[in-house]
Amino acid sequence: MPTILITGTSKGIGYEAALAFARAGHTVHAAMRNPGQSPALAAQAAQENLPIHIVTMDVDSDASVTAAIETILSKHGPIDVLVNNAGIERMGSVEELALADFRACMETNYFGVIRCTQALIPHMRERRSGRIINVSSVAGRISSAPSAAYASSKWALEGMTEALAGELKAFNIRVALIQPGIIDTSMAQNIGAAGNPSIYPHRARFSAMFSATLQNAAPPSLVAEKILAVATGDGWQLRHPVGPDALPFLNWRAKMTDEEWVHLNAGDDETFFAVLARDFGA
Repeated sequence: MPTILITGTSKGIGYEAALAFARAGHTVHAAMRNPGQSPALAAQAAQENLPIHIVTMDVDSDASVTAAIETILSKHGPIDVLVNNAGIERMGSVEELALADFRACMETNYFGVIRCTQALIPHMRERRSGRIINVSSVAGRISSAPSAAYASSKWALEGMTEALAGELKAFNIRVALIQPGIIDTSMAQNIGAAGNPSIYPHRARFSAMFSATLQNAAPPSLVAEKILAVATGDGWQLRHPVGPDALPFLNWRAKMTDEEWVHLNAGDDETFFAVLARDFGA
């Protein structure tokens, strides 16, 4: 069975993906920044006797990524599938959000993916075999206030991944993007939490939308099963929206001109939620 490396496995989508692959019989190297602070996955693996190896890896660090991957390769052999899942979010207006928050999103969500990908491409290329699956977001195709920092990092990820797919197909390496909608994770729940006071109304609007959606949001296990299906399938499809609202959100945005989208986001809450109710029954 193929060997899998998944980043960001301490909770949420990464945690569920590690379990899904291991339960399907794959050997999983589950990477997280601080395993000592996140013992749940190791405990679950021990309880079910699953082939999961916990790996200490900080995707923000060149040295950490290099050391972790070299150790896996030397002790366990080739990695067949890389799932770049580690990610963070920062919410706030462009004016008010600290530059450090923009940099943090790019460091983890974009450069972190590149670090892990560059470390493994030579090994996959030489074997002319492998899969790289990058977990993006609907926000990788749709940008709205107050998600500029997060959406920018995911747009960058989508652009890089699209180019990467064209580079690696000749070497029989499949590349794919997973685009979750609103999923019931701690990250999504934090978006729905109250933020710092702002002169812009969008944070409160965004929080209200997330809070309402999370009442019936899809679980992270749904995304994990999609990642498993993509990793074990034979297709070359690049983008995979996941969740009941993912494709509807993408289609909703695609039906508007850029100017209509900007106008909707710039307008008042009553109009925004009326359009949301009309188009989604929300």
